[in-house]
Amino acid sequence: MESLFIEKRRFQIEVTTVNEQFTSSSINPKRKRKRKTKKKRKKLKEFISIDCGSTSNYTDPRTGLQWISDNGIMNYGKSVEVKNPDGKFVQYQRRRDFSIDNKKYCYNLSTKERRRYIVRATFQYGSLENEDSFPKFELYLDATKWSTVTILEDSRVYVKEMIIRAPSSSIDVCICCATTGSPFISTVELRPLNLSMYATDFEDSFFLKLAARVNFGAPTEDALRYPDDPYDRIWDSDLIKRQNFLVGVAPGTVRINTSENIDIQTREYPPVKVMQTAVVGKEGTLSYRLNLEDFPANARAYAYFAEIEDLGANETRKFKLMMNPYMSDYSNAVVNIAENANGSYRLYEPSYMNVSLDFVLSFSFVKTRDSTQGPLLNAIEISKYLKIGSKTDDQDVAVLDVFRSMSTRSSWTNEGGDPCVPAQWEWVNCSSTTPPRITKIELSGKKLEGEIPPEINSMEELTELWLDGNFLTGSLPDISHLVNLKVVHLENNKLSGSLPKYLGSLPTLRELYIQNNSFSGQIPPALLTGKVIINYENNPGLHKDAAKKLHYKLILGTSISVLAVLLVLLLGSLIYLRNLQRKTSHQKSNGQGSSLLTSTKPSTAYSIGRGWHLVDDGVSYYISFSELEEATNNFSKKIGKGSFGTVYYGQMKDGKEVAVKIMADSSSHLTHQFVTEVALLSRIHHRNLVPLIGFCEEGHQRILVYEYMHNGTLRDHIHGSDNQKRLDWLTRLQIAEDAAKGLEYLHTGCNPSIIHRDVKTSNILLDINMRAKVSDFGLSRQAEDDLTHISSVARGTVGYLDPE
Repeated sequence: MESLFIEKRRFQIEVTTVNEQFTSSSINPKRKRKRKTKKKRKKLKEFISIDCGSTSNYTDPRTGLQWISDNGIMNYGKSVEVKNPDGKFVQYQRRRDFSIDNKKYCYNLSTKERRRYIVRATFQYGSLENEDSFPKFELYLDATKWSTVTILEDSRVYVKEMIIRAPSSSIDVCICCATTGSPFISTVELRPLNLSMYATDFEDSFFLKLAARVNFGAPTEDALRYPDDPYDRIWDSDLIKRQNFLVGVAPGTVRINTSENIDIQTREYPPVKVMQTAVVGKEGTLSYRLNLEDFPANARAYAYFAEIEDLGANETRKFKLMMNPYMSDYSNAVVNIAENANGSYRLYEPSYMNVSLDFVLSFSFVKTRDSTQGPLLNAIEISKYLKIGSKTDDQDVAVLDVFRSMSTRSSWTNEGGDPCVPAQWEWVNCSSTTPPRITKIELSGKKLEGEIPPEINSMEELTELWLDGNFLTGSLPDISHLVNLKVVHLENNKLSGSLPKYLGSLPTLRELYIQNNSFSGQIPPALLTGKVIINYENNPGLHKDAAKKLHYKLILGTSISVLAVLLVLLLGSLIYLRNLQRKTSHQKSNGQGSSLLTSTKPSTAYSIGRGWHLVDDGVSYYISFSELEEATNNFSKKIGKGSFGTVYYGQMKDGKEVAVKIMADSSSHLTHQFVTEVALLSRIHHRNLVPLIGFCEEGHQRILVYEYMHNGTLRDHIHGSDNQKRLDWLTRLQIAEDAAKGLEYLHTGCNPSIIHRDVKTSNILLDINMRAKVSDFGLSRQAEDDLTHISSVARGTVGYLDPE
C-alpha cells in the first residue's frame, strides 16, 4: 500500500539524487559553498518583488529581498499610507488604491514560457478611516479568476498565491470589480521554481491555487520564507490563532525540534528549518481541522515527514491517515517515516496528486497497534486545481496591439491585461464566446497614424469598425472575410485607392461612411442599390458607373425636346390641380386632415411633395403595412406611447430589430409632424441621432420605422423603478456627451440647421451599448438664413429649449 504515496517519476528522482550526491562528495567544501552562494544570488536576481504604492526602491533588512516601487509600472491609482500597518515589514507601510469603476488594473510580469513560477499578491488595508466597510473585489491572473479578495480584519495580511506554468512570455495580475470599498493591492511577487517542482499531469489546463501551507511545530507565530526557503514560499506557523484555522487539536499533542541537518533532496525541496520542527501525538493521535477557501474542489496535497527523534532499537513509529469522509485509497496505507525515507533525518513526502476535498478539512494521523510511538507531522501543503480561463483570440489581440502602436500620444493605449476579461477595454466590445472575440473597435479621433493593418481581415466576428477622424493613409485593406461587418466609419482620414468590388457583397454591411478622403475610381454598383447607407462626399476621384452616366445623358438629351413641348401643358395642369387641392383640403380640415397621398394606394419614397423636402430614394424606404404586421406579430408588443402615437417592437425578415411608431390620428398637425420626421431623418445621419429605417403611408395609416433602442429612454433609467440598471456618473457623462453631439450636429452640421424644440429625457434613447441617441424630430424647425423671424416657442412637452 505504500506505493500509493510514490510518484510515477520517483525512481528517476532518486537516481538523480544519488548522482548529485556522488558528484558533490568530490567537491572541495569551500568551492561548494561558493557555488551555492552564487546560485543563491542568481535566484534572488530572478525574483520580481513590487511594493505597490511605495515611493522608492529598497532592500528589506529582515529577508534581504530587493523591493521596487510600482511608480512607472502602474499608471493608475494613488499611493496611500496604511493606518495601523504590520510594523514588521516595510512593504506594508503603503498600498495602492484604485478607482471604483468598471475598469481593470493590471501588473504585467515577464516570464519564460512553460517555466513554473509562484505568483503572489498580498493585501493589508489597515484601519478604516472615512469608509463604511472594508473592500471586496476580484483578483485575476490573465483571464483566470484567481480569488475574491474580502477584507475582514484591518491588521491581517491576506496572501493570495498561485503556482503556474507560464503560458507565454508574460502574465498579468489584475484587480477589478469592487462591490464594496476601493480595490487596492500591497505587493505583487514572482518567484521562479526548479524545473521538476510542482509538476502535475494537468498543468496545461489548470493552475494550482494555494489553499494551505503549514509549518507544524514552528517556534513562533512568524511565517517562514526567504532566505530560509530559497524559493520564497511562505510557510504559516501552526501557532497562528485565526478563525477556522487548525482547530480541534488532539489531546497529547507536543512540539519537538532538532538542530540536526535534514536531507531534503526530493521533489519539492521544503526548507530545512520547516523539517527541523514537528508535532507528535503522544497519546496516539494527531488531529486538525481547517477551512479551505473556494472548496469543495479537486486538489493536490502533500504531507512532509522527517523522523527527527532518535528511536530505540525496539521502538517504531507507524501510523495511518484518517480523513472525514473516509477514503480507503488513502487511509489503508501505513506510514513508517524512517523506513519510507531510508533513514532518520531524511525527507519523506507522500503526495496526493488529485484528491477531492470538502470546504472543511478534518484529518487525523493515528498510530497502528504495533507502533510504540505516536504519529509525527512536519508540514502540509494543499493547492486547489483552478481551471485556466480562456483569453481573447490571439489573432484579434495581435490586431489590437497594432492599433495601439499607431498612436503614442493617448492614454487609451496603456490599458493592460486581456482586452475582454475580466473587463473590456474602453474602445472594444467582445463576444461572450469561448474564447472571446472582438466585435467592435471604436477608435474615432484617437490620433492614429499609418495604414489600416491587413491582419484585420482575420477578425471574423467584427461587426463595427470606427476609425473616423484620424490620420490614416494608404488603401483599404482586404476585409472580404469580415462577413459579420455591419457598420464601417472611415470618414475624415487620408485614405486613397479604389473601393474593392466585394464591399457590395458583404452579407451584413448596412452603413459605409468614407467621406472626406482621397478614394478614387468607380463605386461598386452593389453599394448603390439602397441596401447600404453610403456617404462618399469629398472624394474627388470617386464616381458612379460612367456607362450609366452616359446612358442617362442620352436619355436626357432625347427627352428634352419632348419635355419642352409638354412643359407648358404640365404647368397649366399643375396650377389647376393646386387650386383644386387647396379647396378640397380646406373642406376636409375638420375631418381627416391633409394627406400626403393623392390616393389610398401605397406611396413611394417620392409621395412626400416638394413642400415637404423630397426624400432621397434609397435612404429611407417604403415598407408596406402587411410587412409591418408580420414584423410586429400584428402589433402585439407595445413598448411606448407619446404625443405622436403608440410604439411597437418588431423584427424584420432580415433579423433587424425595429421600433414601429403609429400616428394616433390623421389630423393636419400630426400629418405635418409625420412629414417632418420623414423629411428630416431621411437626409441626416449621425451616430447620436436615432436613424429612420423606413415609413408606411397606406389609407389613413401614418407609420415611422426606427432602429430599435434596446435600453429604452434616459427617463426610464433616471425616474424608473429600482429594477432599472443604475447609471454611474461616467455613464451619465457619456450619455450627456452623446446627446450634446447629436444636438450639435442638428444645429451646426445640417444645412439649413435644425432646432429640435422638444429635448427631454424621454426623447433621448439608449442603444444596446448604453450610447445615447436623440429622437423625435416631429416638432423640429428648420432655421433658414433668409428668414427674418424664427419662432422660439417650445413645442410638445415644455422642457429644455436651446437659446437659438
